[in-house]
Amino acid sequence: MSTSEPRTVIVQAVLFDMDGTLIDSTPGLYKAWEVFSADYGLGDAAAIAHATHGKRLYDTLRDICGIQQEEKLLAEIERFEEEVIRGNPNALPGAVELLSKLKSLRADWTIVTSASNYFTPRALQQCGIPLPEAKIVTSSDVAHGKPHPEPYTTGAAHCRVDPTKCLVVEDAISGLKAGRAAGATTLAVCTSTSRSVLEQSDANPNFIVPDLTCIDVRRVEQGLEVIIDVPK
Repeated sequence: MSTSEPRTVIVQAVLFDMDGTLIDSTPGLYKAWEVFSADYGLGDAAAIAHATHGKRLYDTLRDICGIQQEEKLLAEIERFEEEVIRGNPNALPGAVELLSKLKSLRADWTIVTSASNYFTPRALQQCGIPLPEAKIVTSSDVAHGKPHPEPYTTGAAHCRVDPTKCLVVEDAISGLKAGRAAGATTLAVCTSTSRSVLEQSDANPNFIVPDLTCIDVRRVEQGLEVIIDVPK
């Protein structure tokens, strides 16, 4: 008996979150929060990492660490992200294969991340993640981070597609909210957040799958068909 049910959606572009969706930088992230928790007297580093997942580091360090001076804030973002890089992030299952297929199909897609333009290219290169033709959207490129829709409306604009004709692929509740607010169809991967938490959240993703190995794509006359192997 099949334990999954294939579903399909036709879109014009796919917009991917990065950390937790395409790559896993959990060890380095936890280490960075341990360092900053000690430096700023913040308490439980793991709890902070969980509570701030998917949000811009710029906003998180400003609000949680109380860093208001712009020059210091930017320097601390770089110091934090250096710790994360030292934790050796790696590609998540299915990420390289799916993005490579999108490139071979010459499909429209890009990456929309809450990481900075300092961290993003280094992490992607270290993980061997294929790069899109469209400009990647980082936290440095927008005035408002997730869950605000601006990151995903910007990503859609870089692909020259209306956001309502995009599929947003995310692992974080804040990112799923951003995609939904932008008007996109949203797909959640359970790589950092459990299925039960996603189902009980107010993110309301259109689809939930274990990881990117459950997704395939093909060109069709109407655009890009995304085949989603949804567990029953």
